[in-house]
Amino acid sequence: MVIIGVLTFVLVYVNDILIGGDNIDEIQALKAMLNAQFHIKDLGFPKYFLGIEIARSSRGILLCQKKYTVDILTDMGMLGCRSTRTPMEQNLKLSDVEGNPLPDPIISCRLIGRLIYLMITCPNILFAVNILSQFMQAP
Repeated sequence: MVIIGVLTFVLVYVNDILIGGDNIDEIQALKAMLNAQFHIKDLGFPKYFLGIEIARSSRGILLCQKKYTVDILTDMGMLGCRSTRTPMEQNLKLSDVEGNPLPDPIISCRLIGRLIYLMITCPNILFAVNILSQFMQAP
């Protein structure tokens, strides 16, 4: 049975499924249908999904990538660095013809990819990551 005006979301990644929505009866019906076709295990409310921490409160749901951010800072050797108000210095002029290319471009390409994933919960870095990703051909 489908209820008009009810939202149900199903996020699937390989064999991990996250189901959410605004009607618990619809969610239970979907889980029963999935369990009839496949053997599924209901783990209850999620704490993590794809590296994103999920916290529930009376005010709503909070998504956080703190551990992922700490992992990025650790891998880049910047764990003890200070935070700034803006993720990129203002009026910064970058050029693809001036300066020396990085000795290992794979590191910066990997970092850009990780920052793109971090933008899920940190949209304030979007502009800086966009600018940096324009120099991926010769970082």
